[in-house]
Amino acid sequence: MRLIIGISGSSGVIYGIRLLQVLKDQDNVETHLVMSPTAKMNIPIETDMSAKDVEALADQVHNFNDVAANISSGSFRTDGMIIAPCSMKTLSAIVHSFADNLLARAADVVIKEGRKLVLMPRETPLHVGHCRMLYQAAQMGVQIAPPMPAFYNRPESIEDIVNHSVGRVLDLFELESGIVKRWAGTKKQK
Repeated sequence: MRLIIGISGSSGVIYGIRLLQVLKDQDNVETHLVMSPTAKMNIPIETDMSAKDVEALADQVHNFNDVAANISSGSFRTDGMIIAPCSMKTLSAIVHSFADNLLARAADVVIKEGRKLVLMPRETPLHVGHCRMLYQAAQMGVQIAPPMPAFYNRPESIEDIVNHSVGRVLDLFELESGIVKRWAGTKKQK
């Protein structure tokens, strides 16, 4: 499997980082990373990592401005793309096919080729313009997976909350991450 991982300039870069960490342990997954300049700026603000540390987690790293990279063409076969987090600016570029950078161009290619695009939008509160763009993206076949915490799994740490969202996104690609505490129903287990 070949997946493009995009990290845009919204708060929540930990979601993209954790995706890369989990996928690094999957022998059957090749990752292609593209990060916006603001994502690179947010990494040391929100984590103890550098942009170079994050790049080291990917199999291939692409320059944000390289709209001639292999992932910019539909003839380069991938199984889809995840943008985590997805800023409203990136969402707007995707919805309006404004592919002036590799992150938006790769997403545009994934959509036009009928491949799976999953966005993890990270903004709150949402105004009507944001909601309209999310609706338009869904109409285009994009899957919207906001990183909203679940509590039935009784998270004990931020890592538990992040893992649940990341694992559920990987479920959309039928990848078993081993980091999701699955719902077992309401009956007490013996």
